[in-house]
Amino acid sequence: MTTVTTWVVSQLDCLPQADGQTDVVVVAHWSCNGTDGTYNGSVYSTASFTYTGGAFVPYSSLTQNEVLGWIWSSGVSKDATEAAVAQQIANQVNPPIVVLPLPWATPAP
Repeated sequence: MTTVTTWVVSQLDCLPQADGQTDVVVVAHWSCNGTDGTYNGSVYSTASFTYTGGAFVPYSSLTQNEVLGWIWSSGVSKDATEAAVAQQIANQVNPPIVVLPLPWATPAP
């Protein structure tokens, strides 16, 4: 079954003032969530940024897609993260390790 992934930015941490700008984003909290309709997987992390002047988007004008672009540009691999979520789901469907009852603890027939 196909895994459907959704990227979510859940929080932005800001410096109140930096290089003449206000509410400058320095950390984005993000997650990549996936499902195949039955099983779910998720990766959560943060990405850090440094504002060094130049082009600036006011906090109130930011979009989630723009911040996701920053996250992926900061070194977070979109493809590798989505693959990790898909692998979590695949491991639930076909567990690579299983726990069996101890053979001596099973009652004899």
